[in-house]
Amino acid sequence: MTMRIYGDSRSGNCLKIKWAAQKLGIPFDWTEVDIGQGGTRTDEFLRMNPAGQVPTVVLDDGRALAQSNAVIGYLAEGSDLIPADPYDRAKMHEWMFWEQYSHEPYVAVARFHRHLMGKGPESVEPRIMQRGEAALARLELQLKQTPFLVGAALSLADISLVAYTRVAHEGGFDMAPYPAIRAWVARVEAALGITD
Repeated sequence: MTMRIYGDSRSGNCLKIKWAAQKLGIPFDWTEVDIGQGGTRTDEFLRMNPAGQVPTVVLDDGRALAQSNAVIGYLAEGSDLIPADPYDRAKMHEWMFWEQYSHEPYVAVARFHRHLMGKGPESVEPRIMQRGEAALARLELQLKQTPFLVGAALSLADISLVAYTRVAHEGGFDMAPYPAIRAWVARVEAALGITD
C-alpha cells in the first residue's frame, strides 16, 4: 500500500506534505479533495479524519494522520530535514508553531479571500493585513541573517513557511519590501524542485 495524501492543491498546508514527501523520496498517491464542494464532509472522509479537514494522509499501514506540520514531522523523522542539534531542532519547531499561529491565519486567509474567492481588498479585515505584514517583517528580519530559517540548511521550518509565503502577493501583500524573503523563496523552491 502506498501512502495516500488527501488534499486540495490550492492549499499550502496540503502542498507542504507533497513537497516533503517528494524531497524525501517517499512515494504517494494524491487524491484531490474539493473543500468548496463538501469533499471533507462525506461520511467516508469523516471516518478518516473526524475533524473534516485537509490535508489528511493515510499511511502505508492504513493509519490516518492529519495537520500538515505533524505529518511532515512524521515523514521526515531521521532525515536531514530535521536538525540533529537539539537547539536547532527546537528552533525548527518554534518556527513551525509560529507559522500556524502568527503567519498562516493572516497570510493564507487574505489569499483565500482575494485570490480564491475573488473578492476585493475591502473584504479583508485591516487587522488580518496588519498581522500578515507583521509576519512577513518577522521573516524578513530572520532571513537577512541566515539563508534558511534555521541557519545554513533547509529544514521543515522552511517547507512549512514557504507554502503560503510564496503566494502572499495573491493575498494583496506587496513583496517588494522583502528582498530577503524573495531570495529565500527562490532557494527553497530550488531545493524542493517547485516549478509552478
